Amino acid sequence: MKYKGYLIDLDGTIYLGKEPIPAGKRFVEHLQEKAIPFLFVTNNTTKSPETVAHRLANEFDIHVTSEHVYTATLATIDFMKEKNLGNKVYVIGEAGLIDLIVAAGFELDDENPDYVVVGLDNDVTYEKFVKATLAIQKGAYFIGTNPDKNIPTERGLLPGAGALISFLETSTQTKATYIGKPEAIIMEKALEHLQMTKEEVIMVGDNYETDIRSGLNNGIDTLLVLSGFTSKEQVPHLPEAPSYVVNNLDQWDFK
Repeated sequence: MKYKGYLIDLDGTIYLGKEPIPAGKRFVEHLQEKAIPFLFVTNNTTKSPETVAHRLANEFDIHVTSEHVYTATLATIDFMKEKNLGNKVYVIGEAGLIDLIVAAGFELDDENPDYVVVGLDNDVTYEKFVKATLAIQKGAYFIGTNPDKNIPTERGLLPGAGALISFLETSTQTKATYIGKPEAIIMEKALEHLQMTKEEVIMVGDNYETDIRSGLNNGIDTLLVLSGFTSKEQVPHLPEAPSYVVNNLDQWDFK
């Protein structure tokens, strides 16, 4: 089946940590040669789209613009603008999240914010949780950038944004609105950016729980590539099959 647009994961799909995936590079280059629209959709909020594009060029010789990168940060900003509850925000997160929120016209406020936004923060402190807890208790709208409980690293599985958000869900007895994959919000906003419908695109990724679920849960066809998180041995036991499975992206037939 021919798709008009592609939503693509990054780590494990186009590269693996610091290692290139040659088939991933060729996949992107084929899309560029055929002028097929695509968008990298990532839950990473620690880096701006410009930083992601810069890294792709410098480390993996993949040349795209920041317009090709749609992060959970951008989806969070789009969601807050649409929600239109005010412009004051308290953020637990790193520069890739905070700077873009401020650049979008929101004002940082740690006492009476309209929103509390929580993403990955390597410098999180108890006091940051205290401020977020009090703000949510006073009525601030609680947003979790993505539900990832862990981050795979060379040290092992480290706490992800979802773990920090769970802390606050416990302390406030309030469920966060989640933005990132596999939630509907980031997928709907990504489609708006591509100006395409669910039927016209396919979601490509290596992680069944985030990438493939984001398609399955939201009526979008999916391509699971076995170059990263989900292994070949797991495929027969997946609760719901992806639309397509390939060992590497060289095997994908663009038609």
